[in-house]
Amino acid sequence: MFYKTISLVFLFGLFSVNAQQNDSITKIDSTSKSHLKFNYKQLIIPGVLIGYGVIGIGNDQLLSFNHQIKSEVTEDIDEKITIDDFSQYAPAASVYVLNAFGVKGKNNMRDRSVIFVTSYAIMATTVLGLKSIVHEERPDGSSNNSFPSGHTATAFAGAEFLWQEYKDKSIWYGIAGYAVATGTGLFRIYNNRHWLTDVVAGAGIGILSTKLAYWMNPYITKKLFKSSSESNSTSMVMPFYNGKQYGLGFVKVF
Repeated sequence: MFYKTISLVFLFGLFSVNAQQNDSITKIDSTSKSHLKFNYKQLIIPGVLIGYGVIGIGNDQLLSFNHQIKSEVTEDIDEKITIDDFSQYAPAASVYVLNAFGVKGKNNMRDRSVIFVTSYAIMATTVLGLKSIVHEERPDGSSNNSFPSGHTATAFAGAEFLWQEYKDKSIWYGIAGYAVATGTGLFRIYNNRHWLTDVVAGAGIGILSTKLAYWMNPYITKKLFKSSSESNSTSMVMPFYNGKQYGLGFVKVF
């Protein structure tokens, strides 16, 4: 059962990339090459994922499925692998690594960083808010903040970020990002830290947070920066998540 679930979730992650190839893009100005134009169809995938997770909180069939997976995990898997504590950051970090190696993304450093901060701010606020409201017990019984999965939300926010920045270069960047994000979610289940519904909802929140950040970016940058030529550097506060707590760090881009 658990291995069938792995295959299903991984295939859905790849489907998310392919389904988003039809995202509408519109040109705006020379300081930000493009932004994601709002299209209600782009809400379908994250909406379905979040809906599954929310419905699963009180649905007997989905709850039963959660416990079947937990039984498979606790019965067949003894050793825990904590790679998910690091892999959650990999998709977003890849955007900056690729840029450092000369592979230019869709947006310049300033706008890309504003999008990144906005996405993670939306994601962190949503995740922490839901955790404090729902109080779902984790599969391992360690705490009552299981829903939704913050690691998964972080990973999928980064995967969507990577996809939007580099999909015009190659679809494989998006596939790699979503594969890592899907793996992060699966390891949260593997390590008995989250239910399937937590992971699915986290994926939807992450994707939607980044989409919202792209839609909002033209208005945010217009408010924050009068002109890109006024300054050669940008200072900003960037969020982080260490597996237990979210925080803020100061970053200056030259």
